[in-house]
Amino acid sequence: MDKVKVGIIGIGNMGSAHLKNIKTGEVPNMECVAVCDTSEKRREDLKKQYPDIKVFDNATDLYKSGLVDAVVIAVPHYDHCPLAIEAFGYGLHVLVEKPAGVYTKAVEEMNDVAKKSGKVFGIMYNQRTNPCYQKIKDLVQSGELGAIKRISWIITDWYRPQAYHESSTWRSTWATEGGGALINQNPHQLDLWQWMFGMPDQIDAFVGFGKYHDIEVDDDVTAVFRYKNGLTGTYITSTGEYPGTNRLEIACDMGRIVVEKNKIEFKRNRISEREFEKINTIPFGKPECWDCEIPNNQGAGEQHKGILKNFADAVLKGSDLLAPGYEGINGLTISNAIHYSAWTGETVDVNNMPADDFYRILQEKIAASTVVKEDKQIVSNTEGTY
Repeated sequence: MDKVKVGIIGIGNMGSAHLKNIKTGEVPNMECVAVCDTSEKRREDLKKQYPDIKVFDNATDLYKSGLVDAVVIAVPHYDHCPLAIEAFGYGLHVLVEKPAGVYTKAVEEMNDVAKKSGKVFGIMYNQRTNPCYQKIKDLVQSGELGAIKRISWIITDWYRPQAYHESSTWRSTWATEGGGALINQNPHQLDLWQWMFGMPDQIDAFVGFGKYHDIEVDDDVTAVFRYKNGLTGTYITSTGEYPGTNRLEIACDMGRIVVEKNKIEFKRNRISEREFEKINTIPFGKPECWDCEIPNNQGAGEQHKGILKNFADAVLKGSDLLAPGYEGINGLTISNAIHYSAWTGETVDVNNMPADDFYRILQEKIAASTVVKEDKQIVSNTEGTY
């Protein structure tokens, strides 16, 4: 076959965007032949707009139809893992939207099933297509920067007004979304952090829950990451600041890198600061430092289209995935650790993440959530989110 026949589960904001990219030919190696959504109105609209696509009201019937080779799962977060697991059971390749899930216990199960299935498993970490972050990863792993001393990422350009949180009943509650800024807006940056710099060993976090909005989940985060090799990092994010900032700063032996507005500024030391320290005898001496331009003529990269193309190539040709689904657990572990530290006031040992205790506290949050029915069953998909 020269195209992957795909079904999209959930035609909300992201599912609609993926469908449009495929139908307009932006992903030439992929064909959308089926979609699924729980909203009757949305299904009727889809039938009128795309009469050549089979429309389903539930994922199981789509999986069993035999129409598709793969599925793209773009539904509320709690449903990512069970829908992916079911899809693997029907022998389908899976591309899941971020985040991989809400808690790591569920994602571990999904990863195990995916491995046993032997199918291609990807995650929509579209920021990995950004040439800036690809270059930073390359510079770090090549050793050109020397030892990394400190990382600071301020990512506060996720501004969301109260109207956003009220735009759908599944948003911004523990019961239906599983968190706030960390689980919704920030999975990309948390993934990029571990992708470029590796997983931190310890995390301390200070989190505001409903600090700027009438919501029960996080909308303001300051976290401190520590590594066994001495590297420290600060991660600051918020959905209540405007205008916001997206600035990544990396202090290293060979100078300082700043990534902002898809540009990389590199103030490069002629020799390593540590080497300079060994030979310098001048009280206020400093290494010679150059302003180095690192070109980026590709903007933000292909983003969602790039991940879709790469996923299709992996199915068709066995190409390596830019964003393997198995790696989704890494950024989620950081997110869970930040929440856990804020809930307990403890420093979290990331290598021994207390997943069971995290899950216990999350269940308490869900039970107390404003959208839990009298029978304690979670309200979900009330607006046809898939």
